[in-house]
Amino acid sequence: MGKRRYEQVVRAEGAEQTRRRILDAVGDQLRAAPTEPPSLDKVARSAGVSRSTIYVDFGSRAGLFDAFVMDLYERTGLRELTAAVASDDPRVHLREAIAAASRMKSRDLEIYRVLHAMDRIDPSSAAEAVRAMEDDRRGGVTHLANRLATAGLLRDDVPVEWAVDVLWTLTSFESLDLLVTGRGLTVDEATERLTTTAERALCRPERPEG
Repeated sequence: MGKRRYEQVVRAEGAEQTRRRILDAVGDQLRAAPTEPPSLDKVARSAGVSRSTIYVDFGSRAGLFDAFVMDLYERTGLRELTAAVASDDPRVHLREAIAAASRMKSRDLEIYRVLHAMDRIDPSSAAEAVRAMEDDRRGGVTHLANRLATAGLLRDDVPVEWAVDVLWTLTSFESLDLLVTGRGLTVDEATERLTTTAERALCRPERPEG
């Protein structure tokens, strides 16, 4: 490897390490002070960088929190959730998507709880990051409800709009957190209850094979 190429690699690795420290500092601040709006000055001090470095790397305060939420998604299971949604079978999509989303949130329950609380108490504190997260979920459950309807899997007394509302409720962070934190269930137990409730409430019974 030539000297110039080596220097480019070193700079890239250093930039990635700096970016990682900044994102980790955001998470640390949210855990340490979940009721306080995140402070860029505190994030910068914790990460050992200047405030201007944050703006250079992320463009804005909103850009930082967008990047933080995307990083949270990726490290807690976005790939697994994407694979579940891609299933050819809408009923498998239903089961696996709820299970994957539940496992995803459970891998950093504390941070997801803080972000959802911020969205309700002070939406501006997390820019548009949490709202975008919920918009993605809204689109996902609407797509799933329509897939179930198109495949003829919805019960006769369940219109698509009703299915969207049920899925919206059962895939929410609050539903998982109430079962895990409020009821003391394991993530697997909570996931089973959410998945089974969704399928029984919305779908026709499966026909026995043979």
